[in-house]
Order: sequence, then structure tokens, then C-alpha cells
Amino acid sequence: MDETRVAASYVQLLFEHMAALGCAEALGDPPAPTESFVALRRWQALLAHARDLDPGPRSTFPLRLARGIAPRHFGVVGFAALACGTLGEALQRLERYHRSVYDVNIAQVRACAEGLSIEWGVERGRPGALVDETAIAALVQLTREFTGRPLRALAVDFVNPRPAAVRPYEDFFGGPVRFGQPSTRLLLSAQDLALPLRGADAALLALLDAQAEALLQEVAAVSEPVGVWRQALVGLIRSGRTQLPDLAQSLQMSPRSLQRRLAGQGQSFQVLLSQTRQQLAEAYLRDPNVELAEVALLLGYSEQSAFTRAFRQWTGQAPLQWRRQQSR
Repeated sequence: MDETRVAASYVQLLFEHMAALGCAEALGDPPAPTESFVALRRWQALLAHARDLDPGPRSTFPLRLARGIAPRHFGVVGFAALACGTLGEALQRLERYHRSVYDVNIAQVRACAEGLSIEWGVERGRPGALVDETAIAALVQLTREFTGRPLRALAVDFVNPRPAAVRPYEDFFGGPVRFGQPSTRLLLSAQDLALPLRGADAALLALLDAQAEALLQEVAAVSEPVGVWRQALVGLIRSGRTQLPDLAQSLQMSPRSLQRRLAGQGQSFQVLLSQTRQQLAEAYLRDPNVELAEVALLLGYSEQSAFTRAFRQWTGQAPLQWRRQQSR
């Protein structure tokens, strides 16, 4: 687990919690603005130290900490989820983008008879009760923030040993909680998955809209159909829908009809997608407040390395090199 890490935005939750208690300084310095991730070992140590400082019961510290979670603590994943129509769609994004928040064990999201199962194995190690319980409690609390409803988990499993008192966990999650299980697992009901999200983050949406407007200005010189298609792609890319059928559906035409229209303009879908992504990437990179990992996710890439390879093909430079050159 030496190379595993969590998002710096997620770690900020702990510093905000301790600041509310008046003892944030005892934790030391929070992650620097330039840090995208924090090593798992540091996160484990920070949680253990904060639990000792918190005046509440030690056993329920992760549950109290999780109550302060907000979409911004999940970084781009939280913001991307807000762009989804329902809770089920938002949670499906977890499987695609989980490594931008929690790079320990892989999340497996599966539909089941009861609803949706989100499961983490132990292939890359066991980060411990504090890490696991904070993560699952924060995820459940986030579903409540997204929907504005006091959602209850159908079941929660932890790989860690059973604590002295299980009742506080059952009260928090609203369902049975088991410990000493082979994997960590959260089960949510199918009925809850259909709930609409109650609203988006205004600050992030303002940023995305500004970047989209910059893109639309750049495409003004292309033919009208191509400009319309690129405009439609902006929103699709933002929500991770980057296939030709997605664009066809948004334009209310069949994929075959769209392919014919593209060919008539001397275009292909992949070229159109690549050009649109490049223009968005350059717009995002010109903003020093947007991290490289966030740019990759906003462009629909599940891995920053895939974005870096694509950007090199577009410009001949790595994204960071291009950004530094532009700033000069």
C-alpha cells in the first residue's frame, strides 16, 4: 500500500472538522494548494491523531467526521456526479472515477436484485477501520446531500473487526451493519437509485460554462452543423458520455444518420471528439486553478496517463509543459 493515496480535497474534510472543534492547528499543515493527492500513510496518521483530539467517543469518530462531507471533498468526481440526472447514474460514475479520490482498492459497482452493490476487496491491502469507515460513511452521507433525503442503506459490510458497540453504526446507516466480512460492501435500494439530484455546485458549473463558452467562440469558424455537434459534445464529455450513440441521442437522430451527416462535412466522430477535447483541454489548462487530474476527468478520461498521451498527440507536449509555456 506504499503507493496508494487519497485526494487532497477529501483530506480537507478532516481539517474542516477539526477547525470546527478549534483544534485544527494540532494536526499540522493541511495539504498545499499544489497537492492533488495525499499518501495513504499520511491519511491514516492524520485520522488517528484527529480521533485522539476529538472530544467525542473514539469509536464513532468516523461517523461524526462523515457528516461534514460535501461534493467539493470528492473533487471532480463529486462535481461530475452532480451533472447526472439520478442518484443511480451518479453512483455508477464511482466505478469510472474512483481512483481520483481513493486509490486503494478498486470499487466494483454492480446492479443486483435489491438495487446497487458497491464493493471493495482487499487485493491492495487493508487500510484499517478509520479509513474504511470514514469512506463508506462519507459516501452514504453524500447520497443524502445529493438527494436531500435521509437515505438508508440496505446493508453495510466491513472487513475490519467488530467494534464494542454496533448500534451507532446501524443508526447512522439505517440498516444492518456487519463486521469481519471478506469485503467492504454497501447495498442501496433500487427505489433510491431513481431519485433525482437536488442541485449542482454553482461555482463549478460557472467554471464549466465559462470553459464551454470559450470553446464555442473557438468553433465559430467551422460550418454550422459541425459547430452544433461540438456544442453538444461539450456537455456529453463533461458527463463522461463520449460514444457516437451518445451524441446521436442528444441530437435526436440515429447513429447511422449522424455518421452520414459527419461524412458529408468531411468529418468522423473520432476526429470531432478529439478536436473538441483538445480545445476544452487547452481552455482548462489555461486556468491555473484546475489541477491536471481534474482536466483529465473533465474530458472523460478515467486515467490521467490516457489524457497525457492524447495531449502529446495533439500538441507534441505534455500538459504540464504546455501549461508552463502558456503562462510564460
